[in-house]
Amino acid sequence: MVTLIASPPETDLVLPGQDQLPADDNQTMETQRHKMQMDLLIEGLDSWLEQRQDGYVGGNMFIYYSQAQIKSQDFKGPDFFAVTGVPTKERKSWVVWQEEKAPDVVIELLSDSTAQYDKTDKKIVYQDKMRVTEYYWYDPWNPDDFAGFSLNHGQYEPKSFNEQGWLISKSLGLALLRWRGKYRNVETDWLRWATLEGEILPTGQELAQQERQRAEQERQRAELLANKLRELGINPHDL
Repeated sequence: MVTLIASPPETDLVLPGQDQLPADDNQTMETQRHKMQMDLLIEGLDSWLEQRQDGYVGGNMFIYYSQAQIKSQDFKGPDFFAVTGVPTKERKSWVVWQEEKAPDVVIELLSDSTAQYDKTDKKIVYQDKMRVTEYYWYDPWNPDDFAGFSLNHGQYEPKSFNEQGWLISKSLGLALLRWRGKYRNVETDWLRWATLEGEILPTGQELAQQERQRAEQERQRAELLANKLRELGINPHDL
């Protein structure tokens, strides 16, 4: 379990929880595609975590990790983060000392205005302050700018792509891969979660579409069987 490493607060000081801390900085995402990419990553992991019943996924929300950070308010939340081994309940923000765990995985979506910060200062915060086990970045407008890092003895080491061009998350037992397809009527290269066998974790809309396809296939099979029975002189309704 990844836990907070920070100087202990004064014994008579009670740190605030998510109900007392700010949960909104009144700032928006940089582009529609950034927001869509964030939603796609969260949607894909939602159903997977529901089956596990022991995790949380969020994005574009505050993570509080130290008393000093509360005072300075110098760090905003990541675009995407996931935590395993915690209750699957709603949060206003992620408070490390309240949850007793930092995120297992963080993903930042790069843009021209944030790329340098995400690759340097923010990466150091995730490494040194929060001890996030795995850190990834991805540029929705430049899919080649995709990298991942694993915490090893307190330092981030670059992850290697496998033969399929995927990055493997050992924390989640899943793969991160670039997928060419349409999401919310936009066709481009999206970053998506998949099983280690390469099966894409579907969104709610994709799950509904799969269910409709299965239902249609069952209807066609039933109709085919009924026609064969009629050819044999058997009324299907008599069965």
